[in-house]
Amino acid sequence: MGTPDFAAASLEKLLAERFDVVGVFTQPDKPKGRGMELAFSPVKELALAAGIPVFQPEKMRDGTALRDIRALEPDILVVVAYGRILPDEILAVPPLGAVNVHGSLLPKYRGAAPIQWAVLNGDEVTGVSTMYLASEMDSGDIIYTEKTAIGEKETSGELFDRLKLMGAELLVRTLRDIETGTAPRRAQDHSRASYVRMLDKSLCPIDWNRSPRAVLKWIYGLQPWPVATMELEGKSCRVFGAEYSANRTDKAPGSVVSAGEQGIEIACAGGETLYITELQLPGKKRMRAADFLRGHPLRVD
Repeated sequence: MGTPDFAAASLEKLLAERFDVVGVFTQPDKPKGRGMELAFSPVKELALAAGIPVFQPEKMRDGTALRDIRALEPDILVVVAYGRILPDEILAVPPLGAVNVHGSLLPKYRGAAPIQWAVLNGDEVTGVSTMYLASEMDSGDIIYTEKTAIGEKETSGELFDRLKLMGAELLVRTLRDIETGTAPRRAQDHSRASYVRMLDKSLCPIDWNRSPRAVLKWIYGLQPWPVATMELEGKSCRVFGAEYSANRTDKAPGSVVSAGEQGIEIACAGGETLYITELQLPGKKRMRAADFLRGHPLRVD
């Protein structure tokens, strides 16, 4: 049961390891692109190519999904980024229960977008967890976790691509051990739980009243979507790259300190500065800040 690329990686691994996937549940097709044509989820595309029955219930509590799952008679449910809360009667169907792959070190970052928030918050380490599903979101007993360091300028998209493969590997280990009865089970410390929300475009504007590292992590954390933005001579530019600076300034946060081959130097909190090294003007291509400056010299007061 899953929908996006993160889930498709797990399904692909299960098929490669010759697990008997009796059915796939994914979210209903959604309009996409300029033509707003209905598009299949990555999980649906993979399932259809493998000849696996696909189910796309509009609701999870009207009895339709429950009927279909009972008819499939699965030993276990695997849920990866499905995007739906499963009612208790569905969780009770498989004799071995339901397991989930989550892109954080639970109980930290329960909820949506845990991978992006690990980058946005400047965490140095994150990982993936497998757990048994419970009634409350991401609160079930943990089976396994695996850690990984976050690169200082690693984007959320790059981290996502690494964690989806780590999650798929951890899922296989989890299922093998459940099958043999050797899988561990550890209750989460709910007092240490934190929750994160979905990303949206309200997060895009950079807050220069923060440290250079906080700004840099914000820039890389909002890639590939919705992308950080800054105001430059009255225009909103998308920002894709940044470098640390050893300089200091008495200018107000958000002020342009210098503009040259190293990039556009902007004042941050505490008198520190940061270089913007890659950006995109509305309707233009992404470019190095140095190339941008050759055609758009900035005034530095």
